[in-house]
Amino acid sequence: MDKLISCKFNMDTACVDLRYADGEVISIDCIAVEDEFVYAPNARAELDWLLYNDPLSYVQMVLGGTLINYLKDIVSPHSLELDN
Repeated sequence: MDKLISCKFNMDTACVDLRYADGEVISIDCIAVEDEFVYAPNARAELDWLLYNDPLSYVQMVLGGTLINYLKDIVSPHSLELDN
């Protein structure tokens, strides 16, 4: 993979598409990623906001394995149910 040239959410496919200068394209299925977590409605709203406004941060958290920590930080510990 070469230099990242675009990162945007495709609402038709529910994927974040990453396009690289060498022509490679990676699509991250947001529904599949989010189905891994059982979370409160306000967490869903936060993830939706990220997808529409800052998809690169969403992708970085997914690929870096920090999405669950992000959700724990923004959602009350009493309203977040996680399978561990």
